[in-house]
This record gives sequence, C-alpha cells and structure tokens, in this order.
Amino acid sequence: MTDIACMREAILIRRAEQKLLELFSFGKLNGTVHTCVGQEFSPVAFMRHIDADDYVVSNHRCHGHYIAYTKECKSLIGELMGKKTGACGGIGGSQHLCNRKFFSNGIQGGMVPIAAGFAMALKLNAAKNVVMAFIGDGTLGEGVLYETMNIAAKWRLPLLIVCENNYYAQSTKLADHLAGDILERARSFGLRTFQSDIWHLEQLLDNAKASMDFVRDASMPAFHLVDLYRLNPHSKGDDYRDASEVERYAAIDPIHVFRQEHPRVYRELVDDIDRHLDETIREAEAGGELSLSEYFSGEEEREARSDWTELSATDERQADRIHSFFEKEMKRNEKLLFIGEDVSFPYGGAFKVAKDLSEKYPGRVFSTPISEAAVTGISSGLAMAGYRPVLEIMFGDFITLCMDQIVNHASKFGYMFNGQTACPIVIRTPMGGGRGYGPTHSQTLDKLLLTVDNLKVVALNSFVDPGQIYRSVLDNEKEPVIVIENKLDYARPVAARPPIPFKSEQAVVNGYPIVRIRPVLSPPTATIVTYGGASHAVMDCIVPLFIEHDVKAEVLILSKLKPIDCDVIVRSAETTGNLYVVEEGSRHHGIGSEIIAAVSERTEQKIVVQRIASLPCPIPSNKNLEADILVNRTRIIETIGRKSQAAWRQRIPG
Repeated sequence: MTDIACMREAILIRRAEQKLLELFSFGKLNGTVHTCVGQEFSPVAFMRHIDADDYVVSNHRCHGHYIAYTKECKSLIGELMGKKTGACGGIGGSQHLCNRKFFSNGIQGGMVPIAAGFAMALKLNAAKNVVMAFIGDGTLGEGVLYETMNIAAKWRLPLLIVCENNYYAQSTKLADHLAGDILERARSFGLRTFQSDIWHLEQLLDNAKASMDFVRDASMPAFHLVDLYRLNPHSKGDDYRDASEVERYAAIDPIHVFRQEHPRVYRELVDDIDRHLDETIREAEAGGELSLSEYFSGEEEREARSDWTELSATDERQADRIHSFFEKEMKRNEKLLFIGEDVSFPYGGAFKVAKDLSEKYPGRVFSTPISEAAVTGISSGLAMAGYRPVLEIMFGDFITLCMDQIVNHASKFGYMFNGQTACPIVIRTPMGGGRGYGPTHSQTLDKLLLTVDNLKVVALNSFVDPGQIYRSVLDNEKEPVIVIENKLDYARPVAARPPIPFKSEQAVVNGYPIVRIRPVLSPPTATIVTYGGASHAVMDCIVPLFIEHDVKAEVLILSKLKPIDCDVIVRSAETTGNLYVVEEGSRHHGIGSEIIAAVSERTEQKIVVQRIASLPCPIPSNKNLEADILVNRTRIIETIGRKSQAAWRQRIPG
C-alpha cells in the first residue's frame, strides 16, 4: 500500500483547497485562488527532506507547498479569509505567503533570484542547507530564470529549482509556448538535472531525496523536472482544455487511484481531515482583521532637525570619499558585501569606486554577469538573510532592468509579509549627463523611482561627504534604498566653497543632511531647491542672479528625495515668497512637481513657483546639443530672472 502518511498529506492539501473554493463561492475569501489539485505529491515528496534552516520559495500556485512546509492549514485559511491569524495577517492573500523560511510571490520567476540570494547567504555562512525554488513550466519563458541559473552555476550555490510541468502556462499548451527541451535548458548551464513524475510515486520520493541530497552534499545547484497535471482550471475561471484530456489524467490521479483501491481507508482519512478543516474554518471566521492603523502607520515624519552648522571643504574627490567609506565599513561590518558588474580588481567598477576592495576583502566583493534583474534579486535575498549587500548598477539607465525586483519584490516584502522580514538592500547607481554618452547612458531617472512606495531614494551631492549619507543609510534603513550618484560629481571635491558673500551650512533632518547656501548680508528673496548633480549648476548661478536680476537666492540642496522633508523648504519659501525647483531630469511629473505640490499643501501663503529642468527628449551624444538639453546655467538664470521680474511688476501699482 502507498505510504499512508504521504497520502494523508496529499489529501489534506486537496481537501483544504476544495474547502477554499467553497469559501470563495460563498464570498468568504479575499482575492483569487490558484489551486494545485492534481499536483499535491510534488510538494509532499520534496518537503519530506527539508530541514528547519532550509529555505523554500514558491509562486502563485503555492498552497500545496505551504501546507507541506508548515504541516498546518490554519494560517493559510486565515490568510485567504483576510484575518489576523493568517500567515501575513491577511495582507498577502493566496499568492503572497510567509512563514519562517517560506516565501512566495505571484510574479512568475521573480522569486528564483531571491532564492539564489538565500543560497548565497548559506554558502557564505558555510551552512549545509539548501534552498528550494518551485517554478512552473510557464516560468521557462522568463529571462530572470536563466540569469539566475547562470549565476547559481558559476557561483556553485546550493539551490534546487523544482519545475512543476503541468503542460500548460495558464491556458496555453506547453507545445505552444516552449521551444526545445526543458532539461536541456538547465543542462546548458551545467546544472545537474533530475526528472520524475507523480504517477510513479515511489520513484518521485526517491528522486526528490536524491536531488536534495546532491545539492546539500555538493553545495551546487540542480534542476528537478516533475511532470504532473493540474486537474482544476488555472484559477477559478473557465477551463478551455479538452475535457477528455482532463478526464484521462483524472483517471490516473494518484489520489483517485488510492480511493478506488482503498475506499475505506480513503474515507477515514477524508472524514478526519474534513473535521479538522471545518473546525479550522470556524476558528478563522471568528477571528479579527487588521485595522489600517495596525497595518500602516502613515507616511508623514515629524521633523527632527539638528542645528545648522558650517560646512567644511576638502580637496578629496567624491569618488575617493565613497571608496574610503566602504573600505572602512567593510572592515567594521563583516556582513557588508559589495556586488556589481566589473567591481573586482583591477577594474574596480566603471567609475573606480570599488578599486581594490576585492583585494582587501576577498570573498565579499562579487563581480557579476550582465544580469541586472538577477543580481538585484540575489542582493535582496542576501539582505533578507541578514547580510548588508551594496549593489552597484553600472549606469542609472540600467535601473529599468531591475524594476520588477524593486517594485514587486524588495519594496513589498516588509509590508506584504506583515513585518516578518526586512529587505535592507542598498542600490548605488550613477546618473546624469554631461559626458556625451548619449541617449541610454546619460539619463536621470529619479522620477521613476519616486513612484515606488516603501522605497527610499537618496542623492549624493558635491557639498556633503558621501560617507555621512551612507552612514545614515546603513545605520537607519531596514527597507530598500537607492542612492543616486552623479557622474560629474565623482571628480569634484567634496564641500566646495560657496562664492562670497554666501555662506554654506548643513542641518541633519530626519537622519539626512540638507545643505543651505544663503546670503550673509541681507535676507534672501528666492528659494531654490535642488539636489544631486544639478546643485553644482545652481551654485554657478547665484552670483549672476544677484548681479543681473537682484535675486538673493537661498539654495537648499536635498540628499533624501523620498520621502521629502518639506518643513525646511516651506519655511524658506514662506520667507522669500518665491520657490524654484531645479532638477536634472525632465520636469513633467518629476520631483519638482512633487516638491511644489507638497509645499502648497503645507502653507496658506501665496508663493510664486517654477520648475526648471532638462528638456523632455532623449539626450544626444553631440556635446553642444547635450548641453542645450540638460538643465544648465543659462536656463536657470533666464527662468528665475524672467519670473522674478514678472513678479516684481505685479507688485507695482498701476
């Protein structure tokens, strides 16, 4: 007879999902339900060999994996019913589950690099553990999977990818969406491969153990293909598969066969499981739900500001100061890792920030393939596993290749899993034009990043020691941070002196410095807010603005762009009555719009406002055209001069 414990677990998964479908039909569930009916023996076979310190990541069809991992249904049912007792307090729902070292997300393939990050952490810890990542055959169309398999193979990570092939990607047949052979794809990366199916259970159980043992003992990745068949529709909707095909697989379904061969034992198992599930459902229905205040504490920060102190100047280049900070920090913190393309010695990164770090800290600096999505996910997994990865994306333009890992993974994990994990990944990337690099290597894409909730965005400038900003990031942030570094600022000395008669000073506001450059002899008449590389252009304008237009500017240079600390800006703008925001990206829907809107919400005074930015078109390589398109000295002076003259005329009667 089939292993009764194994069969009971499979029946538990099936009956739990059938109960969930019933609850959905009664309107008692939140969101959707993707069942694994027909696939139950895959998670049952593999979870038998999981240790407490092994990791499991899953996908949208995760219920079976979750039940086989946790050995219970209470937290799953509570989650889908939106209850506090749920795995994530009702926040994640069906596709987004977390319990100890189990994590699932509904984005196809997106959790595989996260799994590789966990595996890398295990390898760095010299732990004899494994990470198991479940994917479906539909995931074989996702590029991030192949990026990750390549890295896992090259870095010899203890990662087992289990591909559950149910012959359909939603409703598209395998033959219509897959070219070539599944196992040959894995073998092409040098992965050890295994193959099983659910219709030969003893072989599946043996092979599951063999693949897990291989990864655990060899500390190398493997790929295990499991052929199976999903008996239910993709979700709750219509099923367009041929009915006779479904019936054919239903007839050989292992649970159905067991029911036919052992009806009494099957009935006893089902009755016992149903009693347990019905009681679990009653308990869940009686449970409470999270309130908004329990889930979201609000985005507003009360201003915590230090006194204004005078800035000191140094002749050291910004890039050298960044390098110096990380050199010291890696010595201080053994969990800090430096990751990126070409960051190892002798190249040291495109802008030489990494220089000799790989020589001084071997085994903690990782030069990666050109795989931005995968290395972002791997860095996130490392961060969730207790490391502090600092990821360099060679050019800010390439941040678009990382966006799924930023938007749908790193930025969501803390909230989505109801505080059970944190993802303090730090992503550094140079942005900005001025070097003639052309349309895809000169952009400032901060506006894209500002739209991502639960993501902090910081920009270095040439007036503040970058180590001060990075110190705050590493000491205070538990969620993802992107640090924008301007290419031209790398070669500039830090804390350049302002022209006479202006004074430069800084205050730390909610952990991050704001630089203020103000006239010494008389009150300011205009507030200019800027950040990053644009701050240098603004500095070149304050004397001409005074001489040519009698505009006495108070310049505020921000380092934290999201969330913006507005109180200092509001106080200055209320004093001057004029607010100009200078940004390096194009002005529409950008940070200038956000600052002006935020200030308008916080003041009753009438303030003249203006955005000054680069022109909204691709940045050319031609140096003269590039200079005309990027925000520049001429545009800043002309715009502020024209606006100030118009405001002055309005104040003159008649």
